Amino acid sequence: MGNKSIKAMLAGGIIVATSTILMAHGDVSPQPVDTAGLPETGEEWLTENPYRAETASQEVWLKAIEVGASGYNQNCARCHGLEVVSGGLAPDLRFLEAEEYGDEWFIERFRTGYTQGGITKMPAFGELLGQDAAWAIRTYVETRPDSDAMDEVSDELKTIRDELAGYGDDASGADPDAIKARLSEIAQGIETLSGAPVADSVAYRAANLIDGTPEAYKSASETLTIGLSATQ
Repeated sequence: MGNKSIKAMLAGGIIVATSTILMAHGDVSPQPVDTAGLPETGEEWLTENPYRAETASQEVWLKAIEVGASGYNQNCARCHGLEVVSGGLAPDLRFLEAEEYGDEWFIERFRTGYTQGGITKMPAFGELLGQDAAWAIRTYVETRPDSDAMDEVSDELKTIRDELAGYGDDASGADPDAIKARLSEIAQGIETLSGAPVADSVAYRAANLIDGTPEAYKSASETLTIGLSATQ
């Protein structure tokens, strides 16, 4: 989707929903987000995401996604959908470009909220949650994998999941390097809808768990099971 269509979707109407859901959203108190472990971004609000994979370390990027997932699910999923997949009542934020324009729009709306006709359709989160939480949520949102791409590899990931589950008690027949390489290859082929450089897919998560131990195979299998279930 091009910049013009994204801007058209996000600029005017912004948050489109039924009045009942919108009023409920406006009445809900923002829930605090624990940002411990993230580098502090300072008092002056930034215009670009400092936790993006292109500029942050993998450790910081993964922590931002973890924090952002919690913050999003507590404060945003009600209107914007689980896993950021909109049901049509609010913009699908996965399409918001992972670049300066998208960052500026996101952070402005996060800070000030949105009111129309005297009705709060999106509360102002800025002062209550702070900048670290804002960019963590932004990181989580922009790294959601393309659903169509996930559908294309789901059968193979299920097969790998079942193989990994079989190594939970006896990993002697496993080839950790080959398993990790294949999961990484699958992960590299899964893109984001935002244009963010790395998708936080279950293939990516599972690949980073493989270390040759039965415990790691079990964890990777469980990660794939949960992730694949969420995409159904």
